[in-house]
Order: sequence, then structure tokens, then C-alpha cells
Amino acid sequence: MNHHQLEKDIEHLEHVISRISALDRIPLSYWRNRIKSVAEGKLVPSQASRVKRLTEALRALEQREELTASASGAR
Repeated sequence: MNHHQLEKDIEHLEHVISRISALDRIPLSYWRNRIKSVAEGKLVPSQASRVKRLTEALRALEQREELTASASGAR
């Protein structure tokens, strides 16, 4: 993947990840795979740190989803 495509993909993911929830039609696993795909590219340091932030934001969403599922199952 070239530098410009990586940048566009990162920008798109930053836009989407800040707006999604575990209840959206597209599962979080899809976004996990998209982030993984970008992370495997040749990233400059600033891109790598942005991908790291995306990974952390998605992980937080996944953890909230797990807590919600656990709370629903406990009822």
C-alpha cells in the first residue's frame, strides 16, 4: 500500500471509529481487520501512533461491548 492510500485509510478509520458503537450494523471485528490491514503497511512514525490510537479506541469499544453483554447475561 502506498503512503497516500495509507493516509486516506487512516483518516477514514479515524472518522469512523470516533462515531461507531457496538450496536452498529457493521461488526467491530470488521473494523479490527481494517485497522490490522493498515498497521501492516509501511507506516511513518506519525501514522504508526495514529494507528495505535485507533487500536486503543477500538479496544475500548470492544470492552464496553463485552461489559454490556455480561450485564445483559447476568439479568
